Amino acid sequence: MGKYDDMLHLPHHVSPSRPRMSMAERAAQFSPFAALDGHQEAIRETGRAVGRRVELSEEEKEVLDRKQRLILAALADGKRPEVTVTYFRPDGRKEGGEYVSRTGLVKGVKELEKVLLFADGLEIPLTDIVGLAPAGTPYDTL
Repeated sequence: MGKYDDMLHLPHHVSPSRPRMSMAERAAQFSPFAALDGHQEAIRETGRAVGRRVELSEEEKEVLDRKQRLILAALADGKRPEVTVTYFRPDGRKEGGEYVSRTGLVKGVKELEKVLLFADGLEIPLTDIVGLAPAGTPYDTL
C-alpha cells in the first residue's frame, strides 16, 4: 500500500467561494511570457535601414542656390510656381533618414528660418533640399 492510496478515490475538491476555472484559463497560467517586454520591437527598430545624408559639392550648392533664387523671383512676381523638390527627411527614431521627392505649389519662403513653404502647409528646410525643378522635369534641368 502506497503513502497516498487513501486519497486516491476521494472526490475532487470544489471551492464554495470561487468559480471553477475554464480549461483555457488554467492553460494560461502555464503559458510562456515575455520577460523582456518590447525586446523584439527594439531589435526590429535597430535592424531597420535608414539612409545617410549626402553632402553636396560646392558646384551642386551653387546650382541649387541659383534655382532657389529663380523661385524667389517668381514669388516676388506674385506667382506660385509648381516645383518638384527632392529633400532629406530625417528619421524620428534614429540617426539617418531618407530622400523623398515632393511636387506642389510653392507658397513662399521663410527667409529667417530658411524654410520653403508649400501651399498645403508642408515646410522643408532649405538646408535639406538636394534637388529642385519645375514640376514634371528632372531636378537638374532648371
